Amino acid sequence: MAPGNKKQIDVSRLKADLAAAGVELLSAHCAADRVRLQYSPQDIVAFGERQALKRAIASVEALHHFFSEIATHIKHKENSNQ
Repeated sequence: MAPGNKKQIDVSRLKADLAAAGVELLSAHCAADRVRLQYSPQDIVAFGERQALKRAIASVEALHHFFSEIATHIKHKENSNQ
């Protein structure tokens, strides 16, 4: 949400949601690391379920886009505070 937007947010809820998302992201990261350390990308492509892989890739791409946007906002805010 853009600063100055008239919609009020529940800051304590936002912080709780971010904390919960952080735990879930850490869990997903650990699961991906287990697979990454056990299997080669070639084996994953050869034997993994293609639709499940495509869904996972789409999810990761969406997360990358979302967090890249947040990182950009953080950088802008840090640069404007200097």
